[in-house]
Amino acid sequence: MPNNPPIINAAPAAAALQASAGQPAAPAQDGLFSDLAALRAELDRIDNGIHALLIERAHIVEYVARSGKPAAFRPGREAAIIRRLLAQHEGRLPRQTLFGVWRELLAGTTAMQGPFLVAVAADGTSDSLTQLAREHFGALTPLRVLGSAGQALNEVHNGNAAVAVLPFPMGGDQARSPWWTALLRLDQRLYINARLPFWTPRPDGAPNAQALVVASTPPDASGEDRSFLALELDADVSRARIASELGNAGLPPEAIVVSREAGTTEAQVLVEVAGALGEDDPRLAALGRVLRRPVVLGGYAVPVGGTV
Repeated sequence: MPNNPPIINAAPAAAALQASAGQPAAPAQDGLFSDLAALRAELDRIDNGIHALLIERAHIVEYVARSGKPAAFRPGREAAIIRRLLAQHEGRLPRQTLFGVWRELLAGTTAMQGPFLVAVAADGTSDSLTQLAREHFGALTPLRVLGSAGQALNEVHNGNAAVAVLPFPMGGDQARSPWWTALLRLDQRLYINARLPFWTPRPDGAPNAQALVVASTPPDASGEDRSFLALELDADVSRARIASELGNAGLPPEAIVVSREAGTTEAQVLVEVAGALGEDDPRLAALGRVLRRPVVLGGYAVPVGGTV
């Protein structure tokens, strides 16, 4: 690993760009350039410096991989990195370009730490969800498109895939069990730990679908998060009563999805709340007989630009 990474000075290139745009070139003795060949040579120098730093970063990732950390995919930390870089970004390079470069870089360093396959649930939206997975996990990350959310979850449960990309649960009532109810029945815990797309300003041609990512590791807090909570209730409890009970416990809902099975007296409710909610959060104990058996299903870092 290089001990002294190259110091990149952008001033000569900036001055050269001024010259190429028709502005007067500075004297040669000041180290500034005025011709295209010199500009290209400066770009090559900068590219070489960037590459050297990428190699150094990869060496650090190798050390991290050997440190015994629990998972290579850390969506909360990745979100914090991208937010920090976007906050300090300046100049004419588009912000979405910076985002795309770092998403590919993070995908590559994740793959360095072990096999990483993404299972995508088709469920009638396979093209959109596959595009979202490609956008987030990298152009060359292996994807396996499956016919249902259940199949995608099984791939993660059985260790064949690192994550599953599943349709975002829609609000309102549902007459049959959606995929998130399976997280309550599995003998091995799986968690919601990311939301796609993370880049929410959607350009023309980009998929407008919404998805959640499920993995065997819980989410890591990013500093700006949302969480999902599953509860059991009597099938005849109204949505207004659900919201009231949650609000009284200090967990005002951002969204509520209810799954009511025909012929049963009980229902499950999925609630989205603000913040990173832990399984030991004291507010869960404040839930009464109306909302029972609370289970934290995970959560996600709020996407750049806010949720949609």
